[in-house]
Amino acid sequence: MVDMGRRGSGGKDSSYNMMKCVENGHEIVALAHAHPPRTGAAEELDSFLFQTVGSSVVRLVGECMQVPYYEREIRGTAVSQTLDYAETLDDETEDLFALLSEVQRMHPDVSAVSVGAIFSSYQGNRVQHVCKRLGLEMLAYLWHRDQTELLHEMIHQGVHAMLIKVAALGLGPDDLGKTLEEMEPKLMSLHKKFGLHPCGEGGEYETLTLDCPLFKKRIVVDESVVVTHSKDDYAPVVYLNFKNVHLEAK
Repeated sequence: MVDMGRRGSGGKDSSYNMMKCVENGHEIVALAHAHPPRTGAAEELDSFLFQTVGSSVVRLVGECMQVPYYEREIRGTAVSQTLDYAETLDDETEDLFALLSEVQRMHPDVSAVSVGAIFSSYQGNRVQHVCKRLGLEMLAYLWHRDQTELLHEMIHQGVHAMLIKVAALGLGPDDLGKTLEEMEPKLMSLHKKFGLHPCGEGGEYETLTLDCPLFKKRIVVDESVVVTHSKDDYAPVVYLNFKNVHLEAK
C-alpha cells in the first residue's frame, strides 16, 4: 500500500481519481489545496493550473475525508505558458511545488500524488515536473479516458457533485447548483450539438463534490450567490460564491 497525498480542487475529477487510487490499493493521507488570495476579491483567478472557484469550501473536503488538510495561497501567475515546463520564478507552478513540499515535510512516507487530470497536457506536464523534483509518483487514473463514458461512470459510482461555474455556449446561471446526474442529459446534448467536452475539460464547467463513497460526512450548501465574471449573451462566465455551508452526518 502506498501512502499518498491528494492535490485537491474539491471537484468531481480529483474526487473520482482519489476513489480509483483507493481501489488500486493506495491510502489517502492528506489533502493539499492551492487557493486564491483571501482579501475579499473574487475567487476566480483565471489560473492556467488551478481550479479556484469553490476554494472557500475545499477545507471541508478534508473534514469529510478525515485527513489532514494543507493549503497555500497562489502567489504566482502563468509566467511560463509553453506546453513543457522548466522551473520558472514567480510561476504558479512553484506554488504547487511549495505546497507539496510542505505535505512531504509533514508526511515523509508520502510517495505519490493523486491528480484528476484527464486531457490537459499543460497541467499534467506541470504536476509531473513538480513530482519529479520531489521524487513523487503522479497517479492519474482518469488520463485520456473517454469523457462520455467517464462522466456516466462517475455519476453511477456515487460522485455527487454540483456545477459551481459555467463558461460555455448553452450553459448559464440556471445550471449552477445542479448535480451531475441532473445535468448529464443536457451536457450530452451540448456535446453532440457544439462539441462540448462532457467532463468540462475545455473549461466549460467546474464542480464541487458534495459527497462520494470515501466521505465520512457530506457537504450541504445552505446559501450561495451567483457572481458574473464575464458577461456574454451566448456564453456568460458565472459562478457560485458560497455564503453558508455545513457538514452533515451520513
